[in-house]
Amino acid sequence: MKLHFAANSRAMRVAWLLEELELPYELISYGLGAPEMRSPEFRQLHPMGRVPVLEDGDVTLFESGAILEYVLSRYGEGRLRPDVSSPAYPTYLQWFHYCEGMIMPPVNNYMVETFFLPPKRQSEVHAKRARKLLGQMLIAVDHALDGQDYLAGEFSAADIMTGSAAMTSKRADVDLSEMPNLTAYLERLSARPAFQTAAALS
Repeated sequence: MKLHFAANSRAMRVAWLLEELELPYELISYGLGAPEMRSPEFRQLHPMGRVPVLEDGDVTLFESGAILEYVLSRYGEGRLRPDVSSPAYPTYLQWFHYCEGMIMPPVNNYMVETFFLPPKRQSEVHAKRARKLLGQMLIAVDHALDGQDYLAGEFSAADIMTGSAAMTSKRADVDLSEMPNLTAYLERLSARPAFQTAAALS
């Protein structure tokens, strides 16, 4: 497998999963927004010129969640997700998709207003609104972790997806002081050797 990767991007989730499963892969690394990602050749892999992209023989996939589901289905051998007959499976699905549905939209809005737009076009009002909404999304994660270490019982790909999104939300300076479950959760995730290996990639 080949993983097209950039640090501080959703490609981190894919690398983390591959490390957790101890699957061999070739890393093709780019600087975030590198010109070669806008080349016609790269756009054959991802039409928007972004990462992650996974190449696996004749299969080429983009979108981090789709890649994780593909890898788990083809190579996971039942690891890192509950069986469909398990009572934990619906919860797993919910938190697997929560990151992109609920956490990343306000993260994206905040980053646009504070980083991507030129200063004259930035809106402090919009940035504060995005940060407030993000805090509300994270409170739900904190509540879900009450009395348990991971979102669907045992550590799973749902933690890779929503856990990585929660880590990314730190860039928005959300106050986590009243979210002790989430704070401890992020510390647990950050201590995992597979996460540390993926986080060190560049």
